Amino acid sequence: MSLAELRGQMLRRKPIGEIEEDTPADERLAKSLGLWQLTAIGVGGIIGAGVFTLAGLVAHQTTGPAVLLSFLVAGIASAAAALCYAEFAGMIPKAGSAYTYGYVSLGEFVGWFIGWDLLLEYIAVAAVVAIGVSSYFNFLLEAVGIHLPDWMLGAAGTGNGHVVNVFAALFCLGAAFVLSRGIRSVGRFETVAVGIKVALVVLIIVLGVFQIDSSNYTPYFPYGTGAVMTGAATVFFAVFGYDAMSTAAEESVDGKKHLPKAIIYSLGIAMVLYVLATLVLTGMQKYTEIDPGSGFSSAFKAVGMPGIANVIAVGAIVGIITVVLTFMLGVTRVWYSMSRDGLLPEWFAKTHPTRKVPTRVTWIVGIASAILAGLLPIATVAELTNIGILSAFVVVCVAVIVFRYTRPEVPRTFKLPLMPVIPIIGVIFSIWLTLSLQWQTWVRFLAWLIIGLIIYIGYSRVHSKLNQPGAAVADAPAR
Repeated sequence: MSLAELRGQMLRRKPIGEIEEDTPADERLAKSLGLWQLTAIGVGGIIGAGVFTLAGLVAHQTTGPAVLLSFLVAGIASAAAALCYAEFAGMIPKAGSAYTYGYVSLGEFVGWFIGWDLLLEYIAVAAVVAIGVSSYFNFLLEAVGIHLPDWMLGAAGTGNGHVVNVFAALFCLGAAFVLSRGIRSVGRFETVAVGIKVALVVLIIVLGVFQIDSSNYTPYFPYGTGAVMTGAATVFFAVFGYDAMSTAAEESVDGKKHLPKAIIYSLGIAMVLYVLATLVLTGMQKYTEIDPGSGFSSAFKAVGMPGIANVIAVGAIVGIITVVLTFMLGVTRVWYSMSRDGLLPEWFAKTHPTRKVPTRVTWIVGIASAILAGLLPIATVAELTNIGILSAFVVVCVAVIVFRYTRPEVPRTFKLPLMPVIPIIGVIFSIWLTLSLQWQTWVRFLAWLIIGLIIYIGYSRVHSKLNQPGAAVADAPAR
């Protein structure tokens, strides 16, 4: 094979109109999600470990009270990317999200790169969140007098006697079970659970504001102003989730109309709650005393409100589980979409005959995330997730610019304003945040991408549906 042939395979693009039409009946997904169910899934993916775990962890170890600014910086970068996702979602309401957007606009290799990236990142996000919810679960058990053996309470190196985080692993497997029951069940569960979670965060804000001691905000930058960017890079995974929601596009009853709105609504709701919640947390308790595992519960306990602390622990468990569900939903749909396109074995694209969900990949993802959650510390997994998602955001922001000018005739139900300023802001912020991550994170990420490159050259480019005789390939973009 010549380099010219390899280049042609890597740059071939999937036609928008043929993404789903030729899908066999046993590989199709059921459509049952409306606007508010999609928004609930988005909010469910955004609000969770960021409020209940990472806010306290980052405030305690990295930023101090300035954690609020870290969330704002991360939110600005995420908002720029969210508008890009919204424009694509209105054009291409198909499973796969950033993978699909990259495939149709920038070519097969970019699509593969971002899809392979998201397989690891979404699994890692689910693991991070499960670790977070396990801390609250243990807090609740101790509050009622149940003390479990140290070996089962965390990964090795995270505490005295810790060996494995049993509860985190079980939460991942439980989420896989719920997903395997069908998308309608997931949508209903998410809607109810997200309602409980939002009510809980509002309760935290309303009660906590009366417990604020302004002296806790001094010093505001105990670790220096540069720590704000490091904190933003760490909490970044807490301000996306709409991207995982967009992977469920084919299960929406009207994706072109509802997806752009759901993306914008979910991020807007989440950011307002994040800002107010972090303001309350760092005002209630000195940053040096905040519990990095269960921040809000420990804060309310410290101000003499243990009953509220227990309520928060229960609500946090329910709320954080919705994040696990959302990102597991995301990774299974990306995996399903890549397999349907031939870039991974088609065996993974088979759906359950009655529930119409990809149960095979769902259980593989559940087991993989359980292993990560059980054996790795939360900070290590959190940074790994962020570099992958930031890379996906760069691709989507670049792709929306390219597609706007090369395919202006494609109908768009939503067009992001200030093109190309907003996508460029998204690219700059995303790259800036990746540079704040530790070098070990880059090494792990590059190792994963090298493995993906080997698989693409050895398997995916040959088995791609676009490599089959007579396959339709998108015309070269207009110049």
